[in-house]
Amino acid sequence: GKKSVRQKILDELKHYYNGFHLLWIETKVAARMVWRLLHGQVLTRRERRRLLRTCADLFRLVPFLVFVIVPFMEFLLPVFLKLFPEMLPSTFETESKKEEKQKKKLNAKLELAKFLQETIAEMAKRNKADTG
Repeated sequence: GKKSVRQKILDELKHYYNGFHLLWIETKVAARMVWRLLHGQVLTRRERRRLLRTCADLFRLVPFLVFVIVPFMEFLLPVFLKLFPEMLPSTFETESKKEEKQKKKLNAKLELAKFLQETIAEMAKRNKADTG
């Protein structure tokens, strides 16, 4: 069924709360990683990617906060998200957006695999013709 306006507002507030909460947790973990780096320890590849993602999220947070702080500017947020899809920090993404990104990545990988298979088949035909 349709949601009431009150329910939609509550859902959006929960979404923002959860996003900020996750960003806070990610920031604390990243701070520990920076502390380890400063004390000479080496980060794994996964930790390094997580640290980079968290730093990027913190930089993305600055323009996003303008939309949250300025009254009625959140109504323009969908317009800006259409223009700049990577503007939101990763902790604020919805499940549908994550699934959409995964589908695009999978399609790109499938196209690349198809291209590579065709290339290998073509090379095999040429080698067979050269040796035959």
